[in-house]
Amino acid sequence: MSDDKAIWPAIDPISAGLHGRCPRCGEGQLFSGFLTVGKRCANCGLDYSYADAGDGPAVFVILIIGFIVVGLALWMEVTLSPPLWLHFLLWIPLTLVLCLGALRLIKGVLLTLQYRNKAAEGRLDLGE
Repeated sequence: MSDDKAIWPAIDPISAGLHGRCPRCGEGQLFSGFLTVGKRCANCGLDYSYADAGDGPAVFVILIIGFIVVGLALWMEVTLSPPLWLHFLLWIPLTLVLCLGALRLIKGVLLTLQYRNKAAEGRLDLGE
């Protein structure tokens, strides 16, 4: 990632991440599977070995989707008082669909921001 000497046009990392595109050229695919990051960009050859979002996307998804679903479930319980089976029927599938959809989007955005900001693992300088 730090050996990148080529001149590429500025790519919006948010847009590239949401579309699952290469963070350098904005053309190649970032993902080779649903959540699996590819080996390299087919268009510009950028090596994706730097890409490690860790648990960041999962944390954001849990917080955002959890807030939405719990808020809606509480609102529905207070205003309509539906039976428990209706809560299960509504909120479990909605949670799964929203989490799976948001996970790929957020992972793409975090990986493209990681490239743009040249984020790397922290290192201690013990020599001085």
